[in-house]
Amino acid sequence: MTAPLLEIKNLEVAFTSNKRTISAVRGTSLTVYPGQTVAIVGESGSGKSTLAHAVIDLLPGTGKVTGGQILFEGKDVAHAKKSDMVALRGSSIGLVPQDPMSNLNPLWKIGFQVKEALVANNIAKGKTADTRVVELLEEAGLPDAERRARQYPHEFSGGMRQRALIAIGLAARPKLLIADEPTSALDVTVQKQILDHLDKLAVELGVAVLLITHDLGLAAERADHLAVMYKGQIVESGPALEILKDPQHPYTQRLVASAPSLASRRLSSRKARAEVRAQAVQTAAEIAAEVAASEEALGKGVDNVIVAKNLTQVFTLRGSRPGSSTDFVAVDDLSFDLARGTTMAIVGESGSGKSTVARMVLGLLQPTSGTVEYDGVDVSTLKGKSLLALRRQMQPIFQNPYGSLDPMYSIYRTIEEPLRTHGIGSKKEREARIRELLDKVALPSSVMRRFPNELSGGQRQRVAVARALALEPDLVICDEAVSALDVLVQAQILHLLNDLQADLGLSYLFITHDLAVVRQIADNVLVMQDGRVVEASTVAQVFDSPQQEYTRRLLNAIPGASIELGA
Repeated sequence: MTAPLLEIKNLEVAFTSNKRTISAVRGTSLTVYPGQTVAIVGESGSGKSTLAHAVIDLLPGTGKVTGGQILFEGKDVAHAKKSDMVALRGSSIGLVPQDPMSNLNPLWKIGFQVKEALVANNIAKGKTADTRVVELLEEAGLPDAERRARQYPHEFSGGMRQRALIAIGLAARPKLLIADEPTSALDVTVQKQILDHLDKLAVELGVAVLLITHDLGLAAERADHLAVMYKGQIVESGPALEILKDPQHPYTQRLVASAPSLASRRLSSRKARAEVRAQAVQTAAEIAAEVAASEEALGKGVDNVIVAKNLTQVFTLRGSRPGSSTDFVAVDDLSFDLARGTTMAIVGESGSGKSTVARMVLGLLQPTSGTVEYDGVDVSTLKGKSLLALRRQMQPIFQNPYGSLDPMYSIYRTIEEPLRTHGIGSKKEREARIRELLDKVALPSSVMRRFPNELSGGQRQRVAVARALALEPDLVICDEAVSALDVLVQAQILHLLNDLQADLGLSYLFITHDLAVVRQIADNVLVMQDGRVVEASTVAQVFDSPQQEYTRRLLNAIPGASIELGA
């Protein structure tokens, strides 16, 4: 029998808040063998990341191990000296953290940060380290790695930043790699590339992977062993496919039933959505007729809420020599119509131009050429009260809940801010509205007095969704709005967005790399590659008979899509 690489025995982890002890992990046991991939799945706040951070002695804030053992190669590291743990980190235990923006130094070039990991672990120095940096970035799926190594984090897309973190985590070839949502920011094709690479390392080098994920499709496809966490405890554990095909615990059954990659289907019937669309157009026309004399009237209740014409966005990139630069075409002559009351999904690999399109539609980025019309009016012509009215009608939900919430604002103030800015309601009415919104996104009202750093990634994204819905907008632009959420909350948010669309005739522009989610929420889809639209059709046509090889590659990379599971 092979000896376990990592053995967790009856682990207890607790945090102290207002002189109260809060238990985060309770009596948890888990074993990981060399070369084995073990996935821990569970909803946000279940304790899975806390368990992983306890292993590497990186518990945040007041967190501490209060009981049990963490045996790494037979030695208890739960009570090891700080110096011993520092020596273990990187060289023996690697970490790929969840959020690329808060884990990359914005003042240092990407290459320097990867090189730092090599030097700190005595792997390489000088020119040898520089060469190895490029190799690691290429391994992690970054094209043109030599040039990218000279760039800063803000010049990378979310997915590219995550790839840089993966390169850092693998730099010293650790025996155990703790991957905390390592691919949540990645499109499916790069996700497949990264996970294939992790699988290869596990086989060739005996690297064990402890995979923290909310993606059950990914867990089913990649893990040998699956552990399901709920309220700080492992409630079900065993071979991954066996558990997913025949879940025993009620919580596991709910997880499997909610996973979009395991059961992709549209959330409501085509007939019902057609009725909603017709009603939305009629309502918009009536409203426009009533306010036609007002200077704040944005349009005439036209059928298409957004019309983008020949959108082009060109960025200037720093060249290889001082003072030199090159033009980069991020979006190239893109046109589309978003029918009122429908959902248009824009999909494509990281860096394909999806988020740039979202920023141009929101008016946060001026197109190099082309126009965006909202409700029949060119967005670039709006000023003053008309622009403020547009802001109320068009609300974003951004990709990164760590960067889109002000760390100095309480959750109450975060959600109240748009209501106060637009002069909606009294203080008492605003508080009632905030409680209602938190309830809609499955957060307790007690969260109001807390701050973003006290919430998990999924909880922060729910706050971002609540803030976007506060003004009851006409158009919501979702930029990877559910990519940070576990499957139960993801399903809940998708149902919420779907129900709001049916009730209010909302229109959605849904930017995502998760094609399984696209099938659930969208009516039409644009497939983007290198800034251009390569395929545009209904979701059914794109999924059932894709015309382009690129689209077929995206569909084939959906993790777990081919796995047939029982509930």
